[in-house]
Amino acid sequence: MKYRLLYIILILFLSCKSDEKKPITLNNDTMQTEIATFAGGCFWCTEAVYEQIKGVISVTSGYTGGTFKNPTYTEITTGKTGHAEAIQIEYNPTQVTFKDLLYIFFMTHDPTTLNRQGADVGTQYRSAVFYHSDYQKGTALTMIQLIEKEKIYKNPIVTEVTPASIFYKAEAYHQNYYFNNKFQPYCQVVITPKLDKLQKLFKEKLK
Repeated sequence: MKYRLLYIILILFLSCKSDEKKPITLNNDTMQTEIATFAGGCFWCTEAVYEQIKGVISVTSGYTGGTFKNPTYTEITTGKTGHAEAIQIEYNPTQVTFKDLLYIFFMTHDPTTLNRQGADVGTQYRSAVFYHSDYQKGTALTMIQLIEKEKIYKNPIVTEVTPASIFYKAEAYHQNYYFNNKFQPYCQVVITPKLDKLQKLFKEKLK
């Protein structure tokens, strides 16, 4: 009930200004899509979460937020490139809003642990919102304030809210990782419980 009450409060408090849109054509009709970029630990986890959400057209795992050009997964794991493991979401805003995606983000990972998620430790696993517009920036900052005010988490939120930069698509074997490797131990121990939580909190948002 507490999460649902907070969700209602967020909808009332946050503005409904439109965000930047990207046109695509589906079945000969033009549809305006939008992009969101989040980092919440291992991208296998966040990708699996958003692939379940209605209105999400595609989810791409990759690297962003660093200065090293064309990084590889091996280079990322050293923590020296400055990149975070992240996902880029293309979505239909008439079916799911940026606020919805953002709220799901904060409720399905721990935004209070600096440079780590569980056993995954390093700056590449930091929590971050890479905003594509002033609207996304303002929405993220406001939502953080509201979540902290409601004391959903015991500790302060350490999620970065930073401008989007070059997003490098990760290697092919990282894409759609969970659904191609459901029985791998990491998937069973780490990702499946996240999806169970998603089912409980956001059942009405699932495909």
